[in-house]
Amino acid sequence: MRNNRVGLWIAGAVVVVLLAGGGIALAVRSKSDKPTATPTISAPVVPSAEPTTPAPSPGADITGPLDLVLVGVDTRVSIPGWEPHADAIMLLHVDKGLESAYLYSIPRDTRVAIPGHGTHKITEAMSRGSRVPGSKQPSTEKGYELLVRTLRAYTGIKEFQAGAILNFGGLARLTDQLGGVDLVIDQKVKSRHRKPDGSLRPLSGGDYVGPQAVYEPGRRHLVGWQAIDYARQRYGLPDGDYDRQRHQRQLVAALLDKALAQGVPTESGKVDQLVSALGDTFVYLGGRQPVEYAYALRNLAPEKITRVSLPGQGVGRGSGYLGEQLTAEGRGFIKALAAGKAEAYLASHPKLVDK
Repeated sequence: MRNNRVGLWIAGAVVVVLLAGGGIALAVRSKSDKPTATPTISAPVVPSAEPTTPAPSPGADITGPLDLVLVGVDTRVSIPGWEPHADAIMLLHVDKGLESAYLYSIPRDTRVAIPGHGTHKITEAMSRGSRVPGSKQPSTEKGYELLVRTLRAYTGIKEFQAGAILNFGGLARLTDQLGGVDLVIDQKVKSRHRKPDGSLRPLSGGDYVGPQAVYEPGRRHLVGWQAIDYARQRYGLPDGDYDRQRHQRQLVAALLDKALAQGVPTESGKVDQLVSALGDTFVYLGGRQPVEYAYALRNLAPEKITRVSLPGQGVGRGSGYLGEQLTAEGRGFIKALAAGKAEAYLASHPKLVDK
């Protein structure tokens, strides 16, 4: 049965998010979402010959639609006092019935109105929100809260049920636990950060030097460090960060597909084991538990997740670069999604669908 084959979906989808950087790994539930408690029901005393109706599985009451926020943070959040930046933002919309979904990215440099802070790049929402008056230690959780408020205002999506922030160490660990992933690499990608053997390239004069790992087009099997490294790259690519966003979504789908093929179960104990194995690269806070989403999304197959590219362009003042803005076509998809009309919109704008 599929509900015995689907892996840790919320944690799995979170872990397979491209983590363009490292730092504290958090799965943070939106403050606006009030948890639905699972009632405790005392079973009545019945004759032994009459079977007792089993309690519903945790998460059985989750019917959708769902909107989830998946964030990769800047590596330097591991430095005390460093304010976290949202270097990769992916949004997953799951339709009512929970059997189909859309995965799309918001460019990190998108110029947006950040509530209470004016107009800036969306990556700065986390850093500005993380500031705690009277403290030198930023709060990643508070940064996430402001990021979600910013996303609600920008997208028109009224509520995000859950979100996650994860470091790339957890992604590498999960990838290796799954035995690596198979990706169809769509363009030649040269690593800015890694040598062919996986070791770090040294910095010299403010730039990385030495031999580079190279990912050639075609179907390739990648181990943990390679999967992260491939999905991190934007320099030297024709469309820069837009190419990187597409590669991030490819990695999400490939890892989910691998987890499903291995039949990772949704049982609470097995889920807890996986979370424990990730160690301090993943910390879950409050709200609905990962196993509840794993059960609720048991019928969401990778082929039912439509990956969408939102086109954008740079904006500036004079010769100065200020950031990015989505084109009318890209903004149109977000509006259609919020209105429940994503399928029809993509039918008339098929080039937005990742191939």
